[in-house]
Amino acid sequence: MLTRIETYYDAVPRSSARAEEFGPLTLFVQEGKGWPYYARPALGHAGEVPVAAVEKVRARQRELGVPEAFEWVAETAPGLRAAVEATGLTVHEHPLMVLEGAPLPVPEPEGFTVRLVGADDPALESAVAAPSAAFGAPVPPPGTAARIADRITAGLTRLAAALDGTGNALAAGQHQPVGAVSEVVGVGTVPTARRQGLGLAVTAALVADARAHGTELVFLTASDADVARLYGRLGFRTVATALIAEA
Repeated sequence: MLTRIETYYDAVPRSSARAEEFGPLTLFVQEGKGWPYYARPALGHAGEVPVAAVEKVRARQRELGVPEAFEWVAETAPGLRAAVEATGLTVHEHPLMVLEGAPLPVPEPEGFTVRLVGADDPALESAVAAPSAAFGAPVPPPGTAARIADRITAGLTRLAAALDGTGNALAAGQHQPVGAVSEVVGVGTVPTARRQGLGLAVTAALVADARAHGTELVFLTASDADVARLYGRLGFRTVATALIAEA
């Protein structure tokens, strides 16, 4: 299972980024406009990582003007954490969760419609904006909705949202299929609409869509143990620890 997730992690950025190799590390560099990527262990590397390799990647990230960030799974790259911390970066731990089998049923939130959002959908703009507001960025960067629309059209992203009676999205999230594996990402609810089950309902819709399109392995990274318990209501279980390091 973790091998399949590692293969996915290596594949998914390549749809919009180039890969630069630094021995045991791969740095993904965004091509064109969009969110910056990160470095992670080279696919198949499970041994130690020299501090010098981490320093080289960080120097390249500074040269490119992108965040000095690394993401990896503790259990599949145990040699990376010490090297990353030796360079002064802070490492954060997050539950890595997998859903096996059918999801558990969750209540449909009263007064809301939860559905998939298409590339030319009137709800697209608000569905892109809702997670940004949830994570403390009131306005998405210019062009974000257009980039998401392009990814939806290309089959790289599936977007779901919880819409109020006016058709405005108050919660939304995505899953990004690669073959028979997909990751649920960016699920967020605007602060004024929290504690109504919207995020969980959106996640359930994403899982149902992934399953309907032949996805065998659905996974996600929870921000903390409390959020992990919430996803546990859908049947997700923690299988590993995702590590994120940043300056």
